[in-house]
Parts: sequence; C-alpha cells; structure tokens
Amino acid sequence: MNNIKLAIFDLDGVITSTTKEHYKAWKLLFIKHFGIRLDPSLEVYTKGVSRIESFKVLLEKSKVNLDDPKLIECLANEKNEIYKELISEFDETKICPGVLDLLKYLKQNSIKIALGSASKNAPFLIRKLKLESYFDYIVNPEEKNSKPAPDIFLDALNHFGYKSSEAIAFEDAEAGIESIKNADIYAVGVGDEELKDADIKVKSLKELTPVSLEKIMRGN
Repeated sequence: MNNIKLAIFDLDGVITSTTKEHYKAWKLLFIKHFGIRLDPSLEVYTKGVSRIESFKVLLEKSKVNLDDPKLIECLANEKNEIYKELISEFDETKICPGVLDLLKYLKQNSIKIALGSASKNAPFLIRKLKLESYFDYIVNPEEKNSKPAPDIFLDALNHFGYKSSEAIAFEDAEAGIESIKNADIYAVGVGDEELKDADIKVKSLKELTPVSLEKIMRGN
C-alpha cells in the first residue's frame, strides 16, 4: 500500500451504467429533429467522450451536415434534458457490482478517491446513488479537452499534488483508457470491451479482491 495514494473513477460503465439512457436520449433527439433512427452500432462512438463530441460523431456517422456551433450546443443541451429525465429515478440499486466494496476498501486504506468523468451530470448522479461521502474530489470537465486527452485525470492529480505513479484509474471505454495512459497513470479496464491498452482488465469490479488490489497498490 506504499505507492498508490489516489484512485480516479470514470462514472458511466464503472460506477453505474447510464449507457442505455444516454443513447436513448440521442435516438429521441435524432428522430425528433432529423427523422433519423440511429443505428445501435453507433453507440460505441459515444462512450467516454463529451456530449458535444458525441453529438458531432453521431452527426458525421448519420451524414447530417450541421456546422452551426450555437445550434449544435442547443441541441446537445436538449439531449441532456431528455437524458436527465431518463435518469431522474436512479438510486443505490443502480450501482455496479463491486463498486461499494472497492470504495470502502480504498477509504479503509486512506487512499483519496476522485471522480474523473466527462459528464457534467456526474455530481447529480453521485447524489442520486448516495455515494457523495466516498469522493474527496469531483473533476469539473468544463473547459477541459475531452478524453482521450489526459486533462481530466491530470486535474485530479494536480488537485491533490500527487505524481502519476501515485495514482490508479478505472475506465470502461477505449478513449478513457487512452486518456489515463496519456496521463501516465496505471489503468484498470472494466467491462466487456477489449481495452487492450489497459494495464489490467476485469469484467466487473467484483473481480478485484483485497489480495489482487494489494498487489496493484504495491506496484507488483
């Protein structure tokens, strides 16, 4: 336990899963404004990146020519209102398996915990999930470059004054893993995606036992 002082978590797909709600909101928006039914295969392009970047890639993949920044922002904000309505009933039952045990383990070992999400709705969701007390810091993604840029993870490091070698981070998307590695932080990939650049890969945080965690924390 000598090396790691900070654990940084992505939100969606790691702590809770709002993937279906996010993509449903995009689908409703595209049907309403463009008369387009988004293909399910496009969902992967929206994982781990900001709202505006998600919207731009969906526009490009759907061959919709929209280059008015103000209109793009307006429609992206409309999507967010749809999404917030869809997640308004979230509670503790929506926490992913293994999350609570891991957060408790980190607290017991005096490791700081930060939330490094690209979502501006992250504080709202953390409150809904009743996890506020576990987090020492929530990164504000405003005016930061989107993942795979390292900005969000570097912000968490700088807040505590730690070095990259003193942190570990958890992500479920390729862009997120790339962001972690661009910050030179140890990356734990979570979920079903390949995430080939992760230092370690687990299907679920339930797989991280105290023994395996202690090996990671010691740098073994």
